[in-house]
Amino acid sequence: MNEKITYIFGHKNPDTDSICASIALSYLKNKLGNNTIPATLGEINPETRFALNYFNIKNPYHINDVKLQIKDVSYHKDCFINKNKPIKEAFDYMNKYSLTGIPVIENKNKYYGYVSLKELSKEIINGDYHKINTSYTNLINVLNGKEILKFDKEISGQVLVASYAKETFMKKISLDSTYILVVGDRKTIIEYAIESKVKLLINIANVELSKDILNKAKKNKVNIISTPLSSYEVSKIISFSNYIKDVIRKEESVTFNELDYLSDFLEESKKLKHTNYPILNSKKECKGLLTLTDCNEVQKKQVILVDHNNISQSVDGLEEAEIMEIIDHHNIGNVITKSPINFRNARVGSVNTIIYELYKENNIKIPRDIAGIMASAIISDTLLLTSPTTTERDKKALINLSKTAKIKYKNYGIELLKSGMSIKGLTNEEMLYKDFKSYKINESMIGIGQIFTTDINLIKNKKNNIIKYLDEVAKKENYKVLTLFVTDIFENISYCLYNKASENIIQNSFNLEEIYEAVELKDIVSRKIQIAPYIMDTIEKENY
Repeated sequence: MNEKITYIFGHKNPDTDSICASIALSYLKNKLGNNTIPATLGEINPETRFALNYFNIKNPYHINDVKLQIKDVSYHKDCFINKNKPIKEAFDYMNKYSLTGIPVIENKNKYYGYVSLKELSKEIINGDYHKINTSYTNLINVLNGKEILKFDKEISGQVLVASYAKETFMKKISLDSTYILVVGDRKTIIEYAIESKVKLLINIANVELSKDILNKAKKNKVNIISTPLSSYEVSKIISFSNYIKDVIRKEESVTFNELDYLSDFLEESKKLKHTNYPILNSKKECKGLLTLTDCNEVQKKQVILVDHNNISQSVDGLEEAEIMEIIDHHNIGNVITKSPINFRNARVGSVNTIIYELYKENNIKIPRDIAGIMASAIISDTLLLTSPTTTERDKKALINLSKTAKIKYKNYGIELLKSGMSIKGLTNEEMLYKDFKSYKINESMIGIGQIFTTDINLIKNKKNNIIKYLDEVAKKENYKVLTLFVTDIFENISYCLYNKASENIIQNSFNLEEIYEAVELKDIVSRKIQIAPYIMDTIEKENY
């Protein structure tokens, strides 16, 4: 099975056909071995909720956009180092992966800070390499050493190499627990150091210590490490064992969240002009390191569009996603793909009719609940088979799906349609965008909202207020035509409210002798074949 997820969704301001299509197609695709998730671009309307609840179907996953995010970039995941690791380990890691910096974490991968190769180099060259603040384990690792005696996990002190003659050393050097002594086969100095209770003895060249010396060291709790290195080699690299947290960038480093948009990151990085950026999650846990060159390799989100093929009606960021397939029953829109895809479009009343036929073609059995929501979608989009968009294919699909769903589609259909017709308490915005689609023709934007109700008087009472709202939105969003069609499917009539500037276009589109707000349009109920095409034709022909 393909592990990468493909999101299936319909248009913005989704209706029952759109939502149910995403669910039904996702079930089919997953049965065929794909890994898909049904999604929605907006809130579930009352009619759709009625259908989903009736057949006990969960709401689809809600997505806001499919823009590329940092998590879609092949960045250096799990690239970080614990603050208690030695400088050498950070340097080796950066060298291995050709990095110039690395994030630093503390317990449970919590982000602690950032250290760059420049800062490490500065510490190595200018730092006080005589002072050590690290762990016994770090010293073992850096010095390729062996544990002889260990009493302390933490080792701090001043490094001193026993390079003087023993008489000079004993006379001039006063040792105590703040010293770390690097010494070879020099019994007198070693015994003096143990008596002085130095913090650590580093025994070079793996010279063995006598049992007597070891017993004295145990008594005074002196830590001892044996290393095969020479005193010169030890003095050269011992400061590399210091904690990385002690050389970390003091000022606050710039980080990004893995959910941040890639476009935002790229824009911000132009201002910051850094090369590396630690990546965190919402819990401030470090996920890795992002370099600018990483941004050349991304994994686009995979999507399948149902019930639309127009960019203005689709998800934000669609141009940054990979469209795998389109299944629709509307006019061909302006979606562009970089490679060939499966595009299924048919002149039917509901996109679920096409999906029903796909089930049959692939010999996949339709479960009762999936059959139920598909039947609901066909009822909704064909207005219970009364819309002029209805075809024999829709009728056949609805009859067969109703049998599988164990419903009497006429009785159920009336309940379904009535469930979505209440407009009481809706704001102007909610009415316009309840079922809204936008189109572009000759560089002109057209917006068409449609609501189904039997309460026409409520609309007429609010008419002036709605028209004012349409004028405001049209001006703000640059719509040449912005309309709200109020449709009574039982009377087979629509009432048209429009922005004032589009009055002539509306009159010519429907060949009206008289034009006025809430004008009655008999036998006009389908936005797809009776409303949108008429308005688009008028704008195109008359060059508005």
